[in-house]
Amino acid sequence: MNIKKILFISYDGMTDPLGQSQVIPYLGGLTKHGYQFTILSCDKPEKYKSGKAYVEKLMQPFGIKWISVPYHKNPPVFSSIYDLIQLKRKAKEIYQHEKFDMVHTRVGLPVLVALWLKKKYKVKFLNDIRGFWADERVDGGIWKLQNPLYRLIYHFFKKKEFKALEAADYNICLTNAGMQEITSWKNIEKQPIPIEVIPCSVDLVLFDPEKIDTALKNEFKKELHIDDGDFIISYLGSIGGWYLTNEMMRFCKIMSDKIPTAKFLFITPDINNIIYNAAVACGLSSDKLIIKHARRHEVPALLSFSSYSLFFIKPCYSKKASSPTKHGEIMAMGIPVITNAGVGDMEAIVIKYNGGYVLHDFSTASFTTVVDKIQKGDSFDKTIIRNGAKDYYALERAVASYKKVYAIINQ
Repeated sequence: MNIKKILFISYDGMTDPLGQSQVIPYLGGLTKHGYQFTILSCDKPEKYKSGKAYVEKLMQPFGIKWISVPYHKNPPVFSSIYDLIQLKRKAKEIYQHEKFDMVHTRVGLPVLVALWLKKKYKVKFLNDIRGFWADERVDGGIWKLQNPLYRLIYHFFKKKEFKALEAADYNICLTNAGMQEITSWKNIEKQPIPIEVIPCSVDLVLFDPEKIDTALKNEFKKELHIDDGDFIISYLGSIGGWYLTNEMMRFCKIMSDKIPTAKFLFITPDINNIIYNAAVACGLSSDKLIIKHARRHEVPALLSFSSYSLFFIKPCYSKKASSPTKHGEIMAMGIPVITNAGVGDMEAIVIKYNGGYVLHDFSTASFTTVVDKIQKGDSFDKTIIRNGAKDYYALERAVASYKKVYAIINQ
């Protein structure tokens, strides 16, 4: 077998949840098809220190090499420039040693490195668009366009986004809605560009309701004071930005008033105060909240307490390209969701697989309608929901799609 060497560059760290769910499993699957990987990532120093050994253990079965450089948050802008210099320097060093055949990048700073590698060394380039990166920063309130500096940065990255779409040997996006948007852009000269839709995937072996670690679940039950009669609504993932914590808390308050046994389990790495403050603001008692940070292998056991899983995401422009990782993981567990329209292909997926409720606004009336349906005992078939995850979000499906694209680029 002719082994192809691939450099994968991510500004997200491998010690972050997305690195462990949406990078390592994909690359691990591709190693079976003649690809050898080096991952170059930016990791937050505190997470790298605590999570390094755990990540190395995840990569070890696949022979993946991992080079991490420290992520810097402050001062704004200048720290990102420094991180870019680090990534570029390391990528050059790896190329001179490995002579990799292709660079596969996520959006943001890694794209700038890939464009430089392609120009300097003629390296083939796979542009993996995990979202409209610059627009996400605006929609999430990170870049405020009233500030002339951020406005300049935004336009710089939008130009690079268009350039990458043109220069890439192939492009990946997460949603059909995102692909339709990209292919409508008239300022890209090479339309229609080569592009494949590969949604965020789920490891169906890990997220399997039939294979829950009973001892671990009982430990969590005792630690978190979850009673047999509790009606658990879960939330999985980060808080803040385009995740609408206040709207979710308003929904929880209405549910709590109508279903007294309801409790709300937040499986999140983020600061508890954000959740507690939002609860206080809408009059939800803190004793209704359960907040737990979990490692990846612990998440299925925690999710298994759920009757429903809730997540509201700001239905903004950048979210056309978003495929929430949490949705595949929740579906794989057979859990119906309570979510909103206007985010990627979410509404179509939930409707197709009868996987929960989709709201079109965040009004009290809409919240009450859904809670009333839940209170009346509307039921969803867990097997149908899990089979939907197998059909749409399966890791094997994603790996097969990546294999096809890799073969086209490296033929």
